[in-house]
Formats: sequence, C-alpha cells, structure tokens
Amino acid sequence: MLHSILSSPPRRHLHPFSTAAAAAIAANSVPAAASLPSSSFTIQPPIHPWPRRLTPHNLASLISRQHDPNLSLQIFHHAHPSLSHALQPLHALFLKLSRARLFSHLESLLTRLPTPPPEPPLTTLIRAYGVAGKPLSALRLFLKFQPLGLSSLNALLNALVQNKRHRLAHSVFKSSTEKFGLVPNVVSCNILLKALCKRNEVDVAVRVLDEMSLMGLVPNVVSYTTVLGGFVLRGDMESAMRVFGEILDKGWMPDVTSYTVLVSGFCRLGKLVDAIRVMDLMEENGVQPNEVTYGVMIEAYCKGRKPGEAVNLLEDMVTKGFVPSSVLCCKVVDLLCEEGSVERACEVWRGQVRKGMVKSGCLPNKSTYSILVDEILFLKERKRKLTR
Repeated sequence: MLHSILSSPPRRHLHPFSTAAAAAIAANSVPAAASLPSSSFTIQPPIHPWPRRLTPHNLASLISRQHDPNLSLQIFHHAHPSLSHALQPLHALFLKLSRARLFSHLESLLTRLPTPPPEPPLTTLIRAYGVAGKPLSALRLFLKFQPLGLSSLNALLNALVQNKRHRLAHSVFKSSTEKFGLVPNVVSCNILLKALCKRNEVDVAVRVLDEMSLMGLVPNVVSYTTVLGGFVLRGDMESAMRVFGEILDKGWMPDVTSYTVLVSGFCRLGKLVDAIRVMDLMEENGVQPNEVTYGVMIEAYCKGRKPGEAVNLLEDMVTKGFVPSSVLCCKVVDLLCEEGSVERACEVWRGQVRKGMVKSGCLPNKSTYSILVDEILFLKERKRKLTR
C-alpha cells in the first residue's frame, strides 16, 4: 500500500519531519529581512501623471510595466491600501520583486501587511526561492503562513527537489496530510517520483507509481516518464523499455522528452544502434526530434569517433530548422580535424556559415579556428602551386 510505503521509516540520515525543527533550521539559515528605507516612500506620486482613477487591475498593470522594481514598490505603497492589498496588485508586486531577487524587500513587506497575503503571491515567492537556491527559505515561508493549499505544497516540493533536498522533500510529502491537512495530487506524486529517482530509489518509485490508485489518483505520462528516467540514470535500459512499453499499452502518446530520455540512455551505454532505432521509432509515431535529441545523438557519435554519422546528423538538424550550439559544432569540426579530415571540416564550417549559423551564435573555439585557418592556407598554397 502507498500509505505503508510513505509512512515507513526513511533510510539512514532521514529524520522524522518536524515542523518546529524545520522552521528553526530554515529561520537560522536565512538572514533577517532588511527594513525598507523610509526614503522609498514619498507623499508625492512616484510617477507622473498619476492615474486619476485606479482599479486593482490597473494598479497591477502599472506595477508590472515598470522596469525598475523599486519604482514598482513605491507605486504599490503610494496607492490606497484598499487597492494595493487586493490580490492582483499584490501578486504583480511579488512577481516583480521575486524575479529581481529582492527577497529582503519582500520579507519586509510581509511584516508590514495588515493581514496575511492570499496564497498566489506566496506560491510565487516559494517558487522564486527555489529558483534562487534558497530551499529553506521556501520551507520557512510555507510553515509560517499555514494553512496553505496544494499549489503552495507542490511549489515547495519542487523547490526542495530543484535544490537536491530530496530527503526533505520526501519527508514533507509524507507529512502533508497529518501536518498540513493536504492530500497530495498527481503533481505532488510526480515531484515525489522525481525525488526518489534522483536518490536512485527507483524501486520505491515503481511501488509508489503502482499504488497511486489507492489514493484515488491516476498516474499520467509524466509519472511514467519520470520512472523511465530513473531506470535510465541507473543504466537499466531493459526496465526503461518495459516502462516505455507500459506507456504505449495504456494508449498514451509518448512525447519528445520520453524518447529523448531513452536515446540518452542508450548513448550513455555506447549502444548507438539502439539509440538510432529509438529515433526512427519517434518519426514513425509522428514525434519529431528536437535540438536536445539531436545534440545527445551527435555528441554520442563524436564520442564514438564516428565523424561521418555526426556530420550527417548535424546537417539533418540544421535542415529541420534547429540551431546547433557552438559547443556542438566545434565537437564535430574538432573530430573531423583530429581524424585528418580537415578539408571536410572546412566544408562543414563553410556550410554552417552559409546557413547563417555563425550569426546564430555557433562559433568555433580558438583551437578549431587555428586548425581551420592553417588548413585553408595550406589548400590555397597547394592550389597556387598546381596553377603555375
């Protein structure tokens, strides 16, 4: 049963989840919010002309349009509290300040608000903490403003997994119903599956996947693709293909991510023929490879010292409208040069120039430039001697 899996004692180093302990850890790890300078707020309107008639929607738009987040904050404070404390402008300000990573401003603002903010702005801040590498700040915020809903729980779980706090994410998930009164949904379970797979506990992830139905949840393509990726990371391609077959048996259409994960797994093991078969299967099922799929396959050809195949796939990639990265182009050109096919390397590079790849940021490194220039000079000298 899923309940027994999630309620069983975690592996070593995983301590029982305690909101008090976690709050203390989080509080000690984040510096106290700096107070906003009083000079930030003036009696005069921060912008001119100040709108004669403001609604929450108009105020939110005004806050969002500013390039300077400090000006957005001044606009928020200048507006009447009945407007500025409405959901739309408050959420707009949280988005603006969190994207600018002005967390001290936001933390100070939270202490000034007369009532706790609604959930959407808090969820935005939890996500921003995750992106900024502040998972314990996200946890502290979540614990401080209870009760919150599933969107905030999922944002917290994702922030923890993003920052490799997989054990803590597992602990929060297991405690979600008892401590917070929240029943996890499919999104919550998918985040847990990701955490388990990152910890190489794929067998536990499979049991969770199999028993989600006991919670009244139906796993989706993301659920299965996550477990598939866990087997790929382990190097167990047989199990990965079995999960892939289950996706097909359920009548679902695997997306490009599912196929690319399989391609990368076979490439990592040096099984390039199997990787190409997966790419062929993609196209048969009407799923086109993307730049990530091409990149994985081309890098594998370069690693396997197969310059001809790498060039063919690079040209196919460009023909399909994808722009290879500078690193990828250089790997192909470098391999050709190392294999003694410098003239072919020059042809490939000239082809990329003609197709506008240089303008798109596909540039060789200094070593590649040096080899190409030397070869071009050599070819010119040889041509000059032949025409004497």
